[in-house]
Amino acid sequence: MQRDTFVVRRSFFQWLQKRSNPGLIVNSCFLVVLIFSTLLTWREVVVLEEAYISSQRNHLETVANSLDRQLQFGVDKALFFRNSMRDALHKPLAFDVLHDAVVRFDTLRKQPAWQLAVDKERTLPINGVSDAFVEKTVLLNRDDERIRNEISAALEVGYLLRLASSTVQNEERIIYISRAGFYLSTDTPAQSDDIITRYYHLVTQPWFTQQSERNNRARAVRWFISTASSWTGNERMITASIPIYFEHYWYGVVAMDFSFSTMTRLLADATDDHAEGEYQLYDSRLNLIASSESPASLMNHFDEREMAQIAHAIESDTEGGIRLGSRFISWERLDHFDGVVLRVHTLHEGVQGDFGSISIVLALLWALFTAMLLISWLVIRRMVSNMYTLQNSLQWQAWHDPLTRLNNRGALFERARILAQQCQQQSLPFSVIQIDLDHFKSINDRFGHQAGDKVLSHAAGIIASGLRENDVAGRVGGEEFCVVLPGVALPEASMIAERIRARIDSKEILVKKSTTVHISASFGVSCAHEKGNYNFEQLQSIADSRLYLAKQGGRNQVIWRDDDKK
Repeated sequence: MQRDTFVVRRSFFQWLQKRSNPGLIVNSCFLVVLIFSTLLTWREVVVLEEAYISSQRNHLETVANSLDRQLQFGVDKALFFRNSMRDALHKPLAFDVLHDAVVRFDTLRKQPAWQLAVDKERTLPINGVSDAFVEKTVLLNRDDERIRNEISAALEVGYLLRLASSTVQNEERIIYISRAGFYLSTDTPAQSDDIITRYYHLVTQPWFTQQSERNNRARAVRWFISTASSWTGNERMITASIPIYFEHYWYGVVAMDFSFSTMTRLLADATDDHAEGEYQLYDSRLNLIASSESPASLMNHFDEREMAQIAHAIESDTEGGIRLGSRFISWERLDHFDGVVLRVHTLHEGVQGDFGSISIVLALLWALFTAMLLISWLVIRRMVSNMYTLQNSLQWQAWHDPLTRLNNRGALFERARILAQQCQQQSLPFSVIQIDLDHFKSINDRFGHQAGDKVLSHAAGIIASGLRENDVAGRVGGEEFCVVLPGVALPEASMIAERIRARIDSKEILVKKSTTVHISASFGVSCAHEKGNYNFEQLQSIADSRLYLAKQGGRNQVIWRDDDKK
């Protein structure tokens, strides 16, 4: 009996000694500190975060609204000139001077370059190129039934442009560029010797070429960053452009150039009463346009990883906030400019502001957490594991489209180039399928963007399920997808495309309660063996042109040859 009691006591003390080692004490102390510190700071963190975010967004909203009001004036001016041009086309003035100018145009139109002026003191001269120049370019068109009315209307609008250029303005220049081979500009000199060069420069700018019916169906004002030229003083410009349509015919584009320095001044005016924090203006592609901080050495800069985080956050909402280390970034999209305003608030500024005392307390608590983490190797291992998981998550987000879970455009292009090079080295076929959902915009218009997201996700699932393990699929646009098929010849690729098309066409998608929609898609297919060309961009361009033929031929079909009559 005594022996049994001794054995039990000995076993108990051994168990207690085993569990009283220093490692267990350290871990226990960390857990105690972690639990009580979290409970003590949790409430303060929540209160501070809500107040801080609310304050940042209120300041940013005020600045964004002020900047929007200033840019709205330029947008309204562009709309006014467009409406004026439409009115002049609809009801041309029966003035002899305008009639004489149109008659003079008939004598000038075949010259390589010409200038037509009525009264240079009151209206802008029309600068034009020859019929032969216009006939060489598919995008241009000199319609004899419309050109005379357009010349007369342009001279009328020239009076308004001359008046606009003589008043105080934010824009550097206002231009009307016609598809019929002429333009008006508020900065045209009295004797222009570079009409052909300048007209060619204007009609090759993205803000002109991207205003066709296909690229701008809404016919809305769009913003672009223009390339520098001798006419802009070798300075890059922000260009607002809007197409002019009358009786379903695209006549040309009204464009307004704003210099980067002007945008910086407008931003400075908007932030005049909000000195705390830095405000930065970006375009839709997150190219920096202006900053409220001067000189440039004091600006907040972001590396590629941080810009990717900001871009991902901005895609999901029109306003919000994100933390990047010791900086808090809040953003808001502008209504009258295709861009976003960012407010950068650093920890140093926060400490000096209204939340300084609480920030110091939280910083001390954070230091306590860091010290405890250094003591416990278990926690360090957990941190490493968390960091590895976070890294994988960020890497996935950087290479995939979050909605469809397919490759994004950058990942698709990089993987496609590698596969194309491998197929070329092994003399294997390499095919590309370009896919575009039919009438997708009508789904968004009728049922909302959430329904559109369901359609995109559903279509992406069908596309991915119809591919092999080595095939690559990605989303390259709003409703556009691209599939890369290494080792697959053109006929087989067309069969794969047809199989995907049939599966998409056979499905009904539930977009709302008791509401389903039927979707279809158009396909264009190309292969490297057609011309021995393994350049992925060119193969995608060929597939895209065949996709366009499928669209023109009635949609919901596969075009894999240029002579296909479907």
